[in-house]
Amino acid sequence: MPVLGGSIVIGFGYTPLFIALILHIITLVLAKKAGVPASGNIFGIVTSCLAWIPILGMIMHILSAIFILIGAATQRSKQTDF
Repeated sequence: MPVLGGSIVIGFGYTPLFIALILHIITLVLAKKAGVPASGNIFGIVTSCLAWIPILGMIMHILSAIFILIGAATQRSKQTDF
């Protein structure tokens, strides 16, 4: 998977990283307005800026996904508590 993902990013001239950066910024703004933890998206912004470095990019993408999933699970558990 890392080779395929890297090939796609390089093949499109790093445009997917720029798109991901824009999407993380938009999500960060929306999360702040909604009062949702934004640490995963902040980490995603840093990842989008550094992901052009092959191994570091893969590791940071994995960590970003974990932080975003934990943030979503935490928010969901808060919504279900009465």
